[in-house]
Amino acid sequence: MKIDVLVAEIGSTTTVVNGFDLAQGGPRFLGQGLSCTMADPNDVTVALRAAIEDLSSNLKVDDIKWNSMMATSSAAGGLSMTVHGLVYDMTVKAAKEAALGAGAVLKMITAGEMTPSDIEELKRIQPKIILLAGGVDYGEKQTAIKNAQLIAESGLKTPVIYAGNVAARHEIENILVEAGIKTYIVDNVYPRIDELQVEPARKVIQQVFEEHIITAPGMDRIRTMVDGPILPTPGAVMEAAKLLWNVLGDLCVVDVGGATTDVHSVAKGSPEIQAILESPEPFAKRTVEGDLGIHVNARHLVDLVKDRIDVDLGFNAQEVLEHLEVIPKDEKQVKLVSYLRDLACEVAFKRHVGVIKYLYGPQGRIMVASGKDLTTVRTIIGTGGPLTRLPGGEEALKKLAGQGNGRELYPKAAQVVLDKDYIMACCGILSKRYPDEATDLLLSSFGT
Repeated sequence: MKIDVLVAEIGSTTTVVNGFDLAQGGPRFLGQGLSCTMADPNDVTVALRAAIEDLSSNLKVDDIKWNSMMATSSAAGGLSMTVHGLVYDMTVKAAKEAALGAGAVLKMITAGEMTPSDIEELKRIQPKIILLAGGVDYGEKQTAIKNAQLIAESGLKTPVIYAGNVAARHEIENILVEAGIKTYIVDNVYPRIDELQVEPARKVIQQVFEEHIITAPGMDRIRTMVDGPILPTPGAVMEAAKLLWNVLGDLCVVDVGGATTDVHSVAKGSPEIQAILESPEPFAKRTVEGDLGIHVNARHLVDLVKDRIDVDLGFNAQEVLEHLEVIPKDEKQVKLVSYLRDLACEVAFKRHVGVIKYLYGPQGRIMVASGKDLTTVRTIIGTGGPLTRLPGGEEALKKLAGQGNGRELYPKAAQVVLDKDYIMACCGILSKRYPDEATDLLLSSFGT
């Protein structure tokens, strides 16, 4: 059987391969194959071939050939990054938004001049990419220059992306290049006060990830099979969300996984709220809740509601938790995981959404908004196994609209759809070459 495009989603534990037919009659999702990523930790192509064999079996064909293969990956630690800026609520925040939106796992954030202990921590982390920012254009530049010198002297050869004050570009590039560090110069993520410019940095972060993921242990043979683009999996979900905004308008994506719960929003917000924002927010924003994973952090979620979970479920949650499997097998496990999923959605969304605050000064009380305005969101999309493969996913997301105490900037009215084919990340990478087809496939997965 000949397939137009295979898209692999390579996770730390499982690898999924999706087949797509992009013929002129309209794009079609053909099916999925699954394998264990850790079948051979030294060679990810073993997992890819096993997943393709599983896809062959599911499609009831003897052999599969393809025209092109693309991939997303969160294996080999995902896109681990550190971010270093000048002022936390300004350049650091902008750099952080750029990294998260590109799909990064942030391991370290510093503001101001880095200390010797910061450098030691950086060396311990060994990130895949360092994002260096600092200063508005033609403003303060010595902090970014000093941080570049400290990184250069550390002995690290990690690629550095500089997205700070343009006046310091030349000196910083010279410092890093002379130290043998591959350096990428992009537009300032915070060029002027109260202005974010994160998209140029996001694009380069993903480019650098693709360049360097192929050298990661276990991933160094991936190009023997994958000839198309490679993105970090969370970054691919964000690409899909931005693509869908052109059709659906302001939207949110809730992605519940075994290790984290991510919330992506692509929204302009209301003019009224934008006028009173205390600091700018990116058009496309991602938050990552590393304590809300359904498998890795199940015990933490149970602890959040330990005073009522047994009553809500009708059985002892701790007893079921002792034998909980990655894919729940019996009725009690399904009920427990569904309950924890609903809780993860609620808590992660609350952390993502902005809020109205009141400040008091010489002129009396002033109303300001802080964080992301989701009041104009009209569509909430659910993806990830716990939302798309277990019962009650839509009901969990419907509870997110219209919540809050009146001061939280929740969606006022939003429809809920599920990524029933579980292809959102795959369509994000597919959109790099086939945006129209990726859009149609996603809308079909939503049943719209």
